[in-house]
Amino acid sequence: METFVQVLIDGMLNGMVYALVAAGLCLIWGVMDVINFAHGEYLMVAMYVSYWLGFLLKVDPLLSVVAAGVFIFILGAVTYQLIIRYTIGRPGLVALLATFGLAVFLKNLCMNWFSPNFLILSDTWLGDKTLQLGNIIFPVPQLVAALLALVVIGLIYAMINTTRFGWAIQATALDRDAAELMGINTERIYLVIFGIGGACVGIAGGIMPSYLAVHPEVGSMFGLIAFVCVAMGGFGSIPGAFLAGLLVGSVEALAGFYIAPVFKYIAVFGLYLTVVFLRPKGIFGW
Repeated sequence: METFVQVLIDGMLNGMVYALVAAGLCLIWGVMDVINFAHGEYLMVAMYVSYWLGFLLKVDPLLSVVAAGVFIFILGAVTYQLIIRYTIGRPGLVALLATFGLAVFLKNLCMNWFSPNFLILSDTWLGDKTLQLGNIIFPVPQLVAALLALVVIGLIYAMINTTRFGWAIQATALDRDAAELMGINTERIYLVIFGIGGACVGIAGGIMPSYLAVHPEVGSMFGLIAFVCVAMGGFGSIPGAFLAGLLVGSVEALAGFYIAPVFKYIAVFGLYLTVVFLRPKGIFGW
């Protein structure tokens, strides 16, 4: 039983990070109805930002996570200005193909600049530290990443539901034309939402070099899992993305431990297919 609890906790810690990555995609998808195929590559870029700040300037990921979040916020805003705003109102495939091209560009740019090698940041503040409660061991880097994810998701949820800007976001998501008639600058809403969506994945990527190697392919699976979480939770639902992230992390860990590591993603996508078969619009979809 202790082994089961240990594996489940490890999975839920990873699941909270998945949920943060998915929350950024959920905002963009839910408000703008745009599929950002480069979401995983944003995470990869954020990891490189955090890694090089640590390697060159000795800035720990606990501090460089702020720089990574700001950098990807700017990258997201620039992406909207240069690419996404020209796809608004067009078939969804246009934005998908445009962001797919951006994903290929970012991945190959990092591969050429930094090589395809795995880069590991040593001597971080969190390092290999662990926290033990009874017989349960909490890896401190993953625990801090999970708590950070929980705080950021909570702040985003509170912003959307309790602030005037959040109400403007909801109005824009429901009916852009009606929102504009009420005086809402929907163009600014879209710009900021794409930036915030990028900042979410930037924060997740910024903390990850504390415990994860950096390489050009690192974001691909995170991006795919983010799509799974958003679809499972319900498009545009932050609580749905959070719950789906926890489910995905738990199933991944349990299947990887009790069956075999090669089966963990089979179990994840099996869960996804089951959920969308029973509830095509997701757990909290409407």
